[in-house]
Amino acid sequence: METRFMIIIFLLVITAWLPMNAQTAIYDTGGELMPEQAAYNVTFYDLKIQVFPDERRITGLLRTEAQVMHPMYWVVLDLDTLLEVSGTWRFNAQGKRELRPFRRDGGKLWVDLGRTHQPGERVSVEVAYGGKPRVAPRAPWDGGFSWAKTSSGAHWIATSCQGEGADIWWPVKDHVSDEPDSMALHVRVPDPLVVASNGRLRSTEAHNDGTSTYHWFISNPINVYNVALNIAPYRTIEGVMDCVTGEQYPVIFYVLPEDYDKGQILFPQFIEHLRFFEELLGPYPFRADKYGVAQTPHLGMEHQSIIAYGANFSNKSMTGGRDWGFDALHQHELAHEWWGNLVTNSDWRDMWIHEGFGTYMQPLYAEKLQGKQVYQDYMQSMRRFSNNMPVAPRASQTGKEIYRAPIYAKGAWVLHTLRFLMGEEAFFRSLRRMTYPDPAMEKITDGRQVRFVTTDDFLQICEAESGMKLDWFFEVYLRQAALPKLYSRIEDGVLRLRWESPVPDMPFPMPVEVEIGKQRRRVQVPAEGITIKLDKKDKPVVDPDGWLLFETGR
Repeated sequence: METRFMIIIFLLVITAWLPMNAQTAIYDTGGELMPEQAAYNVTFYDLKIQVFPDERRITGLLRTEAQVMHPMYWVVLDLDTLLEVSGTWRFNAQGKRELRPFRRDGGKLWVDLGRTHQPGERVSVEVAYGGKPRVAPRAPWDGGFSWAKTSSGAHWIATSCQGEGADIWWPVKDHVSDEPDSMALHVRVPDPLVVASNGRLRSTEAHNDGTSTYHWFISNPINVYNVALNIAPYRTIEGVMDCVTGEQYPVIFYVLPEDYDKGQILFPQFIEHLRFFEELLGPYPFRADKYGVAQTPHLGMEHQSIIAYGANFSNKSMTGGRDWGFDALHQHELAHEWWGNLVTNSDWRDMWIHEGFGTYMQPLYAEKLQGKQVYQDYMQSMRRFSNNMPVAPRASQTGKEIYRAPIYAKGAWVLHTLRFLMGEEAFFRSLRRMTYPDPAMEKITDGRQVRFVTTDDFLQICEAESGMKLDWFFEVYLRQAALPKLYSRIEDGVLRLRWESPVPDMPFPMPVEVEIGKQRRRVQVPAEGITIKLDKKDKPVVDPDGWLLFETGR
């Protein structure tokens, strides 16, 4: 009797757990790409969507155009189960629209193509869908739709979906490795709301029912999680940026009417930040569209050409309460236009290239404004992170998995230590080559400048620019979790230094700077360690400027 009772309890627990587990899996992105989705490459999305703010509801029609890479009978898209599909169609070789059957399997939508399509063919399918999309529990970290109100009581809406995937609000191949070459968005909202989105605004179409459609076009490849809606009774602050290439491109700030004066004060900083990045990393990549910023009810996100800005005009919004002399939230999200949108990881395992590089740009900017000591102080303020996971693991990762790793602060610290090892010139040349490997690419704005990168790409660039072998550095700091240990002690009139690497049988030839009196020495520490003779009055300081990432050996 007791055994039977326990079996019943077990089955009830499993039954209750399964739907929740399946639903949770929907709110993740990336990982291993299923064969049916690897079989095609998306070239274009056309999304028509109407937003009903009072009902917190949407309806949409999505057309996907793709090239067949492997034989395929189905087009498999991702879509949240909260949204219903009312019909699917394909376009045949004559361009005729044909209704096709579909099935849903959890978060996957399978559209029947009617026959097997062969590599080199092109397919085009449409999906009509709608419903009440997921409300963001804690945007932008736990995303979805944010349905907010301005202080005047107007609707204020934004999407954020980096960790969950774009499929929470439109049908899409939800994988970071596949970016459409271009995309069109047609967003219909009640007047007087304004839609700020990616790309360039081609036109605004007024309807006789008190709504308007905003027609946006994205002319460059885009990570699908970066496709964004920002809806409010926005006013615009507009200017132009004089690019380092000699061109000009528009800069637009979509700001709430009640914050217009604050927006005018902040706007010049956008231009200053753009100038910093262009001088350091090369021209702004998406000048064929615009540089846009939209004020949002959540903190921020790097939505390509329409940065989400929710810092409430405070320099302290993402710095733990410290003002470093600039709006760090805007500077960080703008950094992603290079680190994340121009160069993109093809798998989330290399997400530190987005977040670690993006985080490192804030202390670099502080250094430009206020000097090396402020840079060092900024780095020390970020010296709090766990070493629970590798920053850049070799195994494929989902969005949720990689964000458990210390990809922000530790990623920035890896770059900080690498700068010390390589030297200033080689390090900064490597950053520039990572964004634009060939200076000729800096003139290109048609999408060819956008590309996928990996951690190994950066390793090869750094080795080429420095003339050093750096595989040991990347292996220790990025491919596994533990930090190296530096043993430093004074006894018998000598300073003894020794490294202990967390990677067995791998050399760790990291130099150490030592300050003795007014003299500084860059000391090479062999595997067995080194001793430095001291005078009685000497009080040596190891790593006086705090360049090295290590644990103290005891």
